[in-house]
Amino acid sequence: FQSAFKRRIKKEPLAKIFHEKNFWKYSFTVNENVLDPRPESELIIETVEKYFQNKEQKLKIIDLGTGSGCLAISLAKEYKNSIITATDISKSALNVAKRNSKKFNVCKQIKFKCCNWCKTKENFDIVVTNPPYLTDYEYKNLSNGIKLYEPEIALRGGKNGLFCFREIAYKIENITHSQSLCFLEIGHNQKDSCIKIFEEFDMYCADIIVDYQNFERILVLKKEKQNNY
Repeated sequence: FQSAFKRRIKKEPLAKIFHEKNFWKYSFTVNENVLDPRPESELIIETVEKYFQNKEQKLKIIDLGTGSGCLAISLAKEYKNSIITATDISKSALNVAKRNSKKFNVCKQIKFKCCNWCKTKENFDIVVTNPPYLTDYEYKNLSNGIKLYEPEIALRGGKNGLFCFREIAYKIENITHSQSLCFLEIGHNQKDSCIKIFEEFDMYCADIIVDYQNFERILVLKKEKQNNY
């Protein structure tokens, strides 16, 4: 208790001290190599459920930048017939995700790949991703509780926060078919910029989901252009 108390006094998050963080319906193992799952990212799961209501479907899903594996594993539990690919550039993060997949008995359902977003040209029905999207200024001004204990690579998205979105947009057209949907978490005030980036690669906004603070948080993208956006 005294050891944990001293660590907490130094602003270390409780999840990092006890190596557990709740997300969706589960308690995920976390450490210094992965970003703690955020409640707003649960909106990705909720939105996938909105568009894919038949839980018995045999879906092909890819989670780009899986981190702790929270998105891939939560989707594997909801869509038990799905085949999921989970990628991350960090081998240390993938080790955490693999550990969580064993913890929740979905390791046979998920393929883990160490790469920068994706290297395959295989087509997927669903793409989910929560990329780093903080600007350099936002990252600089984070609290020490986040900046000192969360991996920078999972938070920082370059000068304007859009660097990773450009990388993903460049690759996403090669891993999607005409009916694929992409569920993308974005930062505050990034909606218009992100929509423009993906439109350059023929991926168009079909829906915008706001979070509980009324911020535009999730973009749903598809290849067919919508009149609404």
